[in-house]
Amino acid sequence: MKLFLTAGEASGDRLGAALMRGLRALLPDEEIEVRGIGGPRMIEEGLQSLFPMDEIAIMGITEILREYRSLKRRIRETAEAAIDWQPDVVVTVDLPEFSLRVAEIIKARSQLRTVHYVAPTVWAWRPGRAAKMARHIDQVLALFPFEPPYMEAEGMRCDFVGHPVVTDPQASAEDCAAFRDSTGIGDAPIALVLPGSRRSEVARLAPVFGAVARRLSERRPELRLVIPAAQGVADKVVEAVADWPGAPVILDPRERESAVWSAEKRAAFGAADVALAASGTVSLELAAAATPMLVAYDMGWLSRQIIGRMLLTDTVTLVNLVSETRAVPEFIGKDCRPEPIARALLSVLDAPGAQDAAMALTMERLGQGGPPPGERAARAVLEGIGRL
Repeated sequence: MKLFLTAGEASGDRLGAALMRGLRALLPDEEIEVRGIGGPRMIEEGLQSLFPMDEIAIMGITEILREYRSLKRRIRETAEAAIDWQPDVVVTVDLPEFSLRVAEIIKARSQLRTVHYVAPTVWAWRPGRAAKMARHIDQVLALFPFEPPYMEAEGMRCDFVGHPVVTDPQASAEDCAAFRDSTGIGDAPIALVLPGSRRSEVARLAPVFGAVARRLSERRPELRLVIPAAQGVADKVVEAVADWPGAPVILDPRERESAVWSAEKRAAFGAADVALAASGTVSLELAAAATPMLVAYDMGWLSRQIIGRMLLTDTVTLVNLVSETRAVPEFIGKDCRPEPIARALLSVLDAPGAQDAAMALTMERLGQGGPPPGERAARAVLEGIGRL
């Protein structure tokens, strides 16, 4: 079998590698050749990458405009490589600015089957993206169970394959106890603070979260703060929390090997009593660890006005969306203010079981206990080309 597979970010590299493993599990007696673009995980699984994945991992309008010529050249090169090779199927993973333009060229010049892995958030905003995708995408692999109807309504096959968070390892009780001992926290209650993984998020949220921290310190002086800093923003996080009260414990990935930091982060998630988190996938990581949470997020004035008018849902928290509840309190945009956040966080801390059912239901609906998402994705791809 010949698979052309592209990814442009670490999360996509993870999905692509799992898909490759799934294909080998379902076709154990067949040679599977994979070409395209990927990172270290996909290359380790046998991908022949056309060029380094980092060259297309461009985020934001300004960055895309700055790198437009280079990005356009790589889009063309990638599409031409797929057309020349004539694989059984082309799978593009996430990164729609790149992936969908590659698929558009491929469809205009060939009959190759195109599959896009990770559905766009048309259920939240810009629903017209589904119709545009349908012009050059045959099949979509969705991470969330409520996404297929949006894709199918535009004529694309869409398979819910599960979210990779359900396969993440979780810390044991012993790991959590060791984390408490090693950090000197002991039996004190822990509040995780997660101000985001992008520099712009940290810059905007850290002052608000710091004001929350000061209120928590005044009202619950025994509460200890733990801040797992994401790799690309660790310097900014360390700087931002320097004047926070209570000697916060910062998990700095620059000071540890990757595997050690990941294990420490898992233990912190498992040991925490409550979490204050920026909006995003981190809410699913917290749900997987059964950590009660509160979500807060803000953006620039212009983005707030535009997105506020386009938003189609009354919640942006994935746990709320998947569980079809509103169990997780959220403070978004103009509501992202220290005093109400601090009050709500203490309420969550005082009623730790209130979110348990929603978090458990979220994990169940995302595929926990079933086949791994990579295998489900591989089966859907093979069914799409008539191989299963």
